[in-house]
This record gives sequence, structure tokens and C-alpha cells, in this order.
Amino acid sequence: MKQKIGFALIRESLYRKLIKPSSAPPRHYCTSSANVPPTPPLPKVPHSSKKGRLLTGATIGLLIAGGAYASTVDEATFCGWLFSATKLVNPFFAFLDPEVAHRLAVSAAARGWVPREKRPDLPILGLDVWGRRFSNPVGLAAGFDKNAEAVEGLLGLGFGFVEVGSVTPIPQEGNPKPRIFRLPNEGALINRCGFNSEGIVAVAKRLGAQHGKRKLETSSTSSPAGDEVKHGGKAGPGILGVNLGKNKTSEDAAADYVQGVHTLSQYADYLVINISSPNTPGLRQLQGRKQLKDLVKKIQAARDEMQWGEEGPPPLLVKIAPDLSKQDLEDIAAVALALRVDGLIISNTTIQRPDSVSPNPVAQETGGLSGKPLFNMSTNILKEMYLLTKGRIPLIGCGGISSGEDAYKKIRAGATLVQLYTAFGYGGPALIPNIKAELAHCLEKDGYKSVHEAVGADCR
Repeated sequence: MKQKIGFALIRESLYRKLIKPSSAPPRHYCTSSANVPPTPPLPKVPHSSKKGRLLTGATIGLLIAGGAYASTVDEATFCGWLFSATKLVNPFFAFLDPEVAHRLAVSAAARGWVPREKRPDLPILGLDVWGRRFSNPVGLAAGFDKNAEAVEGLLGLGFGFVEVGSVTPIPQEGNPKPRIFRLPNEGALINRCGFNSEGIVAVAKRLGAQHGKRKLETSSTSSPAGDEVKHGGKAGPGILGVNLGKNKTSEDAAADYVQGVHTLSQYADYLVINISSPNTPGLRQLQGRKQLKDLVKKIQAARDEMQWGEEGPPPLLVKIAPDLSKQDLEDIAAVALALRVDGLIISNTTIQRPDSVSPNPVAQETGGLSGKPLFNMSTNILKEMYLLTKGRIPLIGCGGISSGEDAYKKIRAGATLVQLYTAFGYGGPALIPNIKAELAHCLEKDGYKSVHEAVGADCR
């Protein structure tokens, strides 16, 4: 219907411009020839103008034909075309500075200049986690939309969930630029951004406005009363996670995270304590057994003391690093089980440089490495944590996913949900439907009827 309306508007506009009579006075052919001055000869039209007219006419013809054809195409097919068309645009971002390209991508999503997924997710991809229904398990990791500028646009791309942040209490610039470096041949990035953030006040205002808008638009499709599983998030079909960080100069990490909980948890479908970024001095020390236990207790208390409705407080997750020893993993698993942490995200970026990237001169840059070279390392940590927690805690697999098969391997290693970031930066919006379709194919090929059935299959 939208395509038909658009075509009608184009046709009407062309009619007015091409068919509308000229503003020049009309000729009167019925008057006496004696009273009519001789008609001056028409000026010769330059050859270039004729070419221009021919080109314009051809372009208009193509637009009319394309609009007419598009009006006859079903919405799913047209949606597929839009996602495929982004493959033509995405390569141009490679010519820009990485941070400039990132900024433009976020702005495009914030303004709705990205395709919107109209095709429903396949039923085999749907799953229930934390009392909420995810339409698919593929999410966007924190770090892309740091300041919650483009939540609606990113969810509209077809992600099952989107995680914003990391958000710090006080605005901070982060580390000096340049701080993002591409390794395109390896499908990797190195970043040392250092929690650049507009701060929780700015993010809270933005999330509050978006929350009200999304809730108003989707109020008619809310879950039935008494339904134990809520379809989608607090404000709409997509699930929103908020990733919390600490300020670089802060001496009280717990106070920073508590402030984030008090300010932003009302808008979050789940919260993340990020204690694993390699770009904030001393942050990873919070992964120690005693430090983590004290920190989680304080944050849980801050969350639980707030007033919550029937839905209760948002789940609290911890994001950990891939650069952990066996003892570190055992300590984290023990704390998570003892304090009933709602989930773990495995993993953040690595400070290691695998053999596949070490020959590249860019690999000498300091910062966290993400992308394909991280896949095996993070997946091994994921599998180890699934075994240590005995499958009792939902895990989000993150690190190096660039295909549906990669997502499937994470799920078989113990992930209930998966996240990507670097591959999305390289592949653009067209990557998302491809990953979901390939993941569904992998599940069906191995005889699984749902994502839940495949979780931890390689650990049994």
C-alpha cells in the first residue's frame, strides 16, 4: 500500500511539471491574421540540451516503471531488496576514518535512514529468557550505540535485542584519538575508546523519550493480562539492554554502577555490569572473587530497593573478559551461582594478539581486539563457563560472530543468546537477515525444533 501511494505521488508530481500549461499567454487561432504579429522563429535547441532531455526522459521513465513494478511487489520481497541494497553503500564507509564512519552509521540509524525489517522471524528462532519473549537470539552488542541515540532504528533492522552503552555517570571524552583501528583482511578491529560517554543524564533523557514513544505505538499489541511471558520489552517488541560503566577517575566503582542502576534501570529490559573493558585502568581487577562478590551485592541491593511493578526489577548481568585463567573463571562462576546473577556475557575484547593478526603492523596498537580472531578464544571461555555454571545461568555469547554458523556454534557451546558488533560494522544491515536465516537452517538441519534445544549441545 505504501509503495502504491508513493507511486501515485510521483505520478502526480510528474503530471504537474510535464503536462501543466505554460505560464506564457495562449495563442488565439480564431483571430484575424492581419491583427496577429508574425510568430518569431523558434530558437535552435543545442545538441547538449537534447541529450539532457533524452536523459531526463529516460530517468523519469525508469522511475515510473520502477515505481509501477514496486507497487506490485509484496512487502517481504521489497524489504529484501532494501537490505540487499545496503551492500552497495556499505563499502564506501571503508574509505572514511573508522570513528567518522561509526558516527555516520549511528546517525543514519537514528534518523531512520536504514531499512526496516518487515518480515517476521521464523518461529524456530523465538525463545523465552528472563520472562520475556525474544523473536530471535541475535543481538547487537554494547559499543555501537553508546549513547542510546538509535535504539528504534537498530531494533527495526531485525535484531532480537539491542544493548546500549557503556554509559558512565559523568560525561567523559574517553581516550585520545585515533582510538579505533581496522584490520579488514582479518575481519577485526582494535579499539581503545575508554568509555567515551555523554553520561547517564543525557542517556536517561533520550531513553525516556524513546520509551514513551515506543510504548504508545505498541500499546495495542501488548501481552494479554496474566501471561507469564511478556512478548518483547517494556516499551515494545524489541528487547533493550543497558550496559553500565564507571568513570575513569572514579575511586568508588560500586557508587558509579549504583548511580547507573538508579537512573537507567526503569528503561532497561536487562542491565549489564561492564567490568571487563581493557581500556579503563584497573577495571578488570573487579573480576576478582572478593571484588566481584562485593560489587554485585551492592548493585543488587540498589536495584532491589527500588519500587517495581508486577514485572519486577530488570535482570542483572555481568560482562567478563576472555583473558581469564581457569581459576578466574571458577571464581566468577562461584560468585554468579551464589548470588544468583541473572546472566553472563562472554566475552569482551581481548588484549592478546592471536597468530592470525600478529603479522599486521596495526596489531601493535594498544587496545581491545574484536572480530573473527576472537571467535575461538571467546567460544572456549563460553563453553568452560557453561560447564562451571552447570547450565543454570543464561549466557550471552559474544566475540567474532560473522555468520549464522558462528552463532550456532556459540549456542551449541552454551549461549542462550548471541551478540555481534565488528561483523556488523563490516557487513552492514544485510548481514542480519543472512545470519538469522543461516542459523535457522543449522538448527533444522540438526533436527532441533528450537534454539533452547541446541543450547549447550557440545557440552553434553
